[in-house]
Amino acid sequence: MADSFAARLLAWHARHGRKDLPWFHDRTPYRVWVSEIMLQQTQVATVVPYYLAFMEAFPDVATLARAPLDEVLRHWSGLGYYARGRNLHRAAGLVVERHGGELPERFEDLVALPGIGRSTAGAILSLARGQRHAILDGNVKRVLARHHAVPGWPGTPAVAARLWELAEQHTPHHDVARYNQAMMDLGATVCTRRPACERCPLAEDCRARALGDTAAYPGRRPPRARPEKHTHMALALWDGGVYLERRPAAGIWGGLWSLPEFAEAGEIADWCERCLGAPAAALEHWEPLRHSFSHYDLDITPVAVRLAGPPARLADTDAAVWYRVDEAPGFGLAAPVKRLIEKVRSDAKGSLRAARPRSGRARVRAVPR
Repeated sequence: MADSFAARLLAWHARHGRKDLPWFHDRTPYRVWVSEIMLQQTQVATVVPYYLAFMEAFPDVATLARAPLDEVLRHWSGLGYYARGRNLHRAAGLVVERHGGELPERFEDLVALPGIGRSTAGAILSLARGQRHAILDGNVKRVLARHHAVPGWPGTPAVAARLWELAEQHTPHHDVARYNQAMMDLGATVCTRRPACERCPLAEDCRARALGDTAAYPGRRPPRARPEKHTHMALALWDGGVYLERRPAAGIWGGLWSLPEFAEAGEIADWCERCLGAPAAALEHWEPLRHSFSHYDLDITPVAVRLAGPPARLADTDAAVWYRVDEAPGFGLAAPVKRLIEKVRSDAKGSLRAARPRSGRARVRAVPR
């Protein structure tokens, strides 16, 4: 069955497979690596513009390794799951340091790099180097789980092990690059959540289809209560600038620039005097917004703070800056922060405009590009 499985899939791909995505052209290990990392938990349509801009800015491993992390995260801003961008940057440095600027050809060396797991390493080596390695991304899991009616959620070790066993069983010893691409294409375009079984080259012996229950495979993650968290974000505004802080490297929005956060709005006025050296003339609550992460929802209450005078403590460190909202940022912003800054920019003529000093100008710093 393995040979028939692969042969049917390859014949289908020759006629119907995707062939025009940007990472299919000049397929180098580096380009495959970047695309595979971006495509983790992100739709192709979302990835394409980010990929094109990223490759223009960082065309090779050495350029990526030399770039400041702020610049890398700026190109990742809005794509989500920012640990991927941080790991990509860190791994590039290790590739230059340990492997002469070329992604290693050995599977063991690839999976030793940050952010590269078994499936990603297999994709890089098979798609760019033609080596025989099985892959098991979300699309491939769905195809295999349905074709073999594998019960259970793929996030459990036992189900994952069974799917890896099947992936290895079906992967041919020739034309591996096209086979692996065909598996991903089939899952992305035919064997979707609502499959088009009438167009599937594997339909004749698909067990889920024979059972009349394709929706049952793969099994869903067991339901659990989705936590909600709450925070207040302070937009301290002065002379066309907004105060930003760099997030810690670990945790959500790691390494990105964000707004100071508070459990209660009542803490903000004291923070202005203590940390900025300027009292708050007015605090204005904006409409709350929700930002959803993979494992919880964050409800944000933005609070615009008009300072009564110029800040005595000007940010000039790697951890805090005054950013001019009329300039393009040279660093990565957390997605909701970017939306709030865009509101500040568009509201510049309204009542929420950053206060102007009555005499002189406060020095407002932006992060160096």
